[in-house]
Amino acid sequence: MSVNRLKAFQFPCRDDNYGVILHDPQSGLTISIDAPEQEAIADVLESKNYRLTHILTTHHHGDHVEGNAGLKAQHDCQIIGPVEEQSRIPGIDKAVGHGDSFELEGHRVEVIGTPGHTLGQIAYHFPDQCMAFCADALFALGCGRIFEGDAEMMFTALNRLASLPDDTKIYAGHEYTLANAKFALSVDPNNEVLVTRAREIEHLRDDGKPTLPTTLEVEKQTNPFLRAGDPAIRQHLGMESASDLAVFTEIRARKDRF
Repeated sequence: MSVNRLKAFQFPCRDDNYGVILHDPQSGLTISIDAPEQEAIADVLESKNYRLTHILTTHHHGDHVEGNAGLKAQHDCQIIGPVEEQSRIPGIDKAVGHGDSFELEGHRVEVIGTPGHTLGQIAYHFPDQCMAFCADALFALGCGRIFEGDAEMMFTALNRLASLPDDTKIYAGHEYTLANAKFALSVDPNNEVLVTRAREIEHLRDDGKPTLPTTLEVEKQTNPFLRAGDPAIRQHLGMESASDLAVFTEIRARKDRF
């Protein structure tokens, strides 16, 4: 039996955020991944004549929840968010955490704990759709800055995401890819796949086109934050005998200073 596909619409919000609307034309299910900007999301919904049924919140930062209250007032939608941050998620109706799963109109959603950027951040994996919404945990060629957690938390979070199928489409919360590519080349300069990808990213951004979504397969080949065990990166850093966590921690520290 064929899988009923969700339609995904990605669009810019704020300065460098992305909004994503998922829609099932059969059931009318309409999901906003986070709510970074009420007006931008409302405009997409109006243009497509959709009624918002759910907001899936990844973490409490304002540029991901700013539109919660207004959109809920407009559409009477259900807001689902991280259990460890539920007191900081405006309008939350249902709290979920790592290892939980639920269904929305027959579409399975798996919750992956991705702390580090914040203590309770979560990602949403739609296994039947081969899509994961990683917000500020995993970016194209990067990972989130560690604000509330520590490097070990973030390393664990990224390993959880890296265990998803390689063909998983990765959606992230921000368009940071060009800057991430420049940093990635500084720690993995001889990676020919990365060099080629960096050129492609420059062309996309010059043309005003998004670099997301990406795929987990591409990230595993080019994202230094998923490649702490790579011998070339370890040699470049002079950390051949260090643990993967130590290498990851060094890469994250270098990105903070870059």
